[in-house]
Amino acid sequence: MHHVRLTLHRLFAALVASLCVAVAAQAADRARLQDFLEVTGFDVALESIKLSAESAPQMLGADAQDFGFQWTALTEQVFDKKIMHGLALDILGETLSDDLLNHAAAFYETDLGKRLVAVENASHLTQDDGLKSESGEDIVAGLLRIGSPRLEILKRMNQASDSAGTAVRAIQEVQVRFLMAAAGVVELRMDEADLREAFRADEAEMRRSLQVSALSGAAYTYQAFSDAEVEAYTQALEHPDMRKVYDLMNAVQYEIMANRFEALAARMKGLQPSQEL
Repeated sequence: MHHVRLTLHRLFAALVASLCVAVAAQAADRARLQDFLEVTGFDVALESIKLSAESAPQMLGADAQDFGFQWTALTEQVFDKKIMHGLALDILGETLSDDLLNHAAAFYETDLGKRLVAVENASHLTQDDGLKSESGEDIVAGLLRIGSPRLEILKRMNQASDSAGTAVRAIQEVQVRFLMAAAGVVELRMDEADLREAFRADEAEMRRSLQVSALSGAAYTYQAFSDAEVEAYTQALEHPDMRKVYDLMNAVQYEIMANRFEALAARMKGLQPSQEL
């Protein structure tokens, strides 16, 4: 696999250029890649992208409830898991080497790996109504109060799983692409360059917010695991090969999110009360 210390935009420019291999060659390893999605829990992580669709109308000054059943039906269609899995398989089929696939799968096929994926899948598909984040924050506060070393382990874990540091810039890219695609739904008062500059101005605060949220999320998700098990997982994520796998999976996930949000914006033009947004 190519090194993935690239920006999201540059990475996928390279990936698109590489998607010229014969379809037959792609199909040969598709079954193994599907197994990889399942054993790592990446398939569920992709499905959870649909939960983020609730924020789309808010970016346009509306609320998902304004559209009633139309919105539910639309998001089910746009964020269909078969579509998202297909996109992931297409890209991973051209970028994920057998060695890296085998390395990641070997860990997640262990007893600890399977238990970790089970709780991660449950966490991905849980809509946070405030209870989840509050519980995580309480756990972090408790760990801080007793001076537990677990907090530093969790911070290392989060850093290792996003070692390319793509989260902030990738989310900004998703937002920009969605807003530009939604130009027919609302009248934008800024062009693309101004939008990007506005997001960059808030980058430091957004990064801090994501770090805090990620820490409380990890504290909540892995609360049933011992410090030794969390340390073992962190060390597995810090392995150079696993870092490459996660850098790629993060880039794939954000590209699919951007792709689907662009599709969502295009479909929103036919909804009511789109003219009132």
